[in-house]
Amino acid sequence: MLLAEGIDGPEKCGTVAPDDQVDYRKKLADIRKTYHDEMSCEQFTNHVKDLLRDQASVRPIIKPEMDKMISIIEKKFSHIQIQLKQFTCENIMVLRTRFFDARRKRRNFSKAATEILNEYFNSHIADPYPSEEDKEELARQCQITVSQVSNWFGNKRIRYKKTIAKAQEANMFAAKTAHGNNFYYNQF
Repeated sequence: MLLAEGIDGPEKCGTVAPDDQVDYRKKLADIRKTYHDEMSCEQFTNHVKDLLRDQASVRPIIKPEMDKMISIIEKKFSHIQIQLKQFTCENIMVLRTRFFDARRKRRNFSKAATEILNEYFNSHIADPYPSEEDKEELARQCQITVSQVSNWFGNKRIRYKKTIAKAQEANMFAAKTAHGNNFYYNQF
């Protein structure tokens, strides 16, 4: 996923509606910048090397000891990199959902009505099943029928579960890929 979106390789352009393309690219570029800023272990490793060299003036530090310290740092950093890849995949999934799903969906309700329904859904994410009273109140606020509110929540729960499943799949792939790369590097 990181390669497909141009985060972990050459930058690419997705197939986004022209109106949304500039905003989508900007947000994707922000994710890419954050990813690359956080992904580099080199700056931190150089800082540790400088500290060890400074400490060598107080007590001798032999090269194998310095190499061991740097190896420990790189192993810890590889775990952080796995977490960063998973977090970045989740951010991309959310961004894609916002832009691609919004473009494809029919707009049956007003934007205000959709915002009210989304706000309720997000604030009750642990139990996104509104009571009959809540449905009636939401229907009144949105100026739609109770049946439409029920259908909207049913569809929203299905879409949400699919998005979560895709994010979990992307996380598993990122972790599997990172572990595969770590295996290769740990051989030497």
